[in-house]
Amino acid sequence: MDTSKQNLLDKMIKRDEITRYYTNGRDFIDDELIMRQLEAGKKNTDPARIRDILAKSLAVETLEPEETAALLYVTDPELRKEMEETANAIKHKVYDNRIVTFAPMYISSHCINRCRYCGFSADNPNQKRRCLTMDEIKAEAEAMTGIHGHKRVMAVYGEHPMTGAEFIAESLDAIYSVNVKTRHGNSNVRRINVNAAPLSIDDLKIVQQAGIGTFQVFQETYNHKVYAQMHPADTVKGDYGWRLTCMHRAFDAGIDDVGLGVLFGLQPDWRFEVMGLITHARELERFVGIGPHTFSVPRMHAASGSDVANSPSTFTDDNFIHAVTVLRLSVPYTGLIVTARETAELRDRCLDLGITQMDASTRIDIGGYSQRNTTQKMDEQQFMLGDPRTLEQMIVDLARKGIITSFCTAGYRCGRTGGCIMDALKTGKEGTFCKINAVLTYREWLDDFASPESVKICEPVIQQELKAIEETYPLFYPNVLERYNRICAGERDLYF
Repeated sequence: MDTSKQNLLDKMIKRDEITRYYTNGRDFIDDELIMRQLEAGKKNTDPARIRDILAKSLAVETLEPEETAALLYVTDPELRKEMEETANAIKHKVYDNRIVTFAPMYISSHCINRCRYCGFSADNPNQKRRCLTMDEIKAEAEAMTGIHGHKRVMAVYGEHPMTGAEFIAESLDAIYSVNVKTRHGNSNVRRINVNAAPLSIDDLKIVQQAGIGTFQVFQETYNHKVYAQMHPADTVKGDYGWRLTCMHRAFDAGIDDVGLGVLFGLQPDWRFEVMGLITHARELERFVGIGPHTFSVPRMHAASGSDVANSPSTFTDDNFIHAVTVLRLSVPYTGLIVTARETAELRDRCLDLGITQMDASTRIDIGGYSQRNTTQKMDEQQFMLGDPRTLEQMIVDLARKGIITSFCTAGYRCGRTGGCIMDALKTGKEGTFCKINAVLTYREWLDDFASPESVKICEPVIQQELKAIEETYPLFYPNVLERYNRICAGERDLYF
């Protein structure tokens, strides 16, 4: 390795902020143990045992690795159907009848890494690079909240010195500063989640103080050997341990809301990746008593300049459905995100498997919202999308299924994060706040952005939810109705 590369690694990676989280000099992902757990699970899929595991999941108890492994090998169609029905029941028990919506804002395509599957790879000469200025970031926020009505943004950054912690903090301030007039009120981004590279504890403190929601870092693959094959050793991302221990550092920096994910399809053994995710979740519970707020299940799709992403994937739609189902069953309290990487048909199928978050009106080219780009160009984005639906189209599609779309960000601002939200989710209490705040934010969006045709389709859903609140919480209902009526009169951002 040449001197300049080594100096960069030494500057960005703090070795003592990796090893302090190891046990006996090793990280917590034991590949051989996971393989043994999978082999044991494969041999123990007796229907009676599977149904006992499902009963445990329905009681919102985290499954043991061996129990998760058994679910991963269920092939009987009737048992698979029971698994899916239980997953959906758990979702409604913990999160109620809602889907939280958000949109990603890709802020830079500059990256120092050379991941073999990514269009942003530094080795890709075809990628058109760009990093938004603060004014351009504000323009993106204005388009996202003023045209589409988004309240949650996922800010996405490549790994590069120009987009370090100070830049991230400044960009969050820029997004939060935007306030747009609407038909009956105003609209603004109320919560920003961040998907970025692993950072040091000091840098994570800078990001935390800027008002972050959930901090996401995806391991890509938990398999040590495959990870090394996909990420050259002379890059920052080539350090498996630096990435794996990022969430430990995040908690130590004061960030108590984190999201995990893997890139399914990166390696053939998708079951290993599910086990890696649940092992990571159990490790965070051991470390601080708080598991991940979300699991994301991105699947590898075509990318510019890649010799990996453009090959046929062995990770089928049925594998995807199975993985999502098992993740919901294994860690019942954790939110599940299926993004617009996937087709509308597959995402709609996942609605019955317990997913909780979806993006819409998604643009992943840099500056795509303010420029109102409607066509995808492979050399201007990280990968290709599968679901082109606008936010309004998705909301209407959900309404036709009787599902309410939520723009709620109250939990973050009321302090229901970290251990507080974990307890509330595990006991089902969070669903109460979620239902009420979903109704309030849904009313806002309908009044400010929906077409008359969309209102007609969505109105029965909001009335259905109001009736459920009245029947379940009759003494509290007048308080809900009072704020609901204030929103109808033009007030905004009211919540419980």
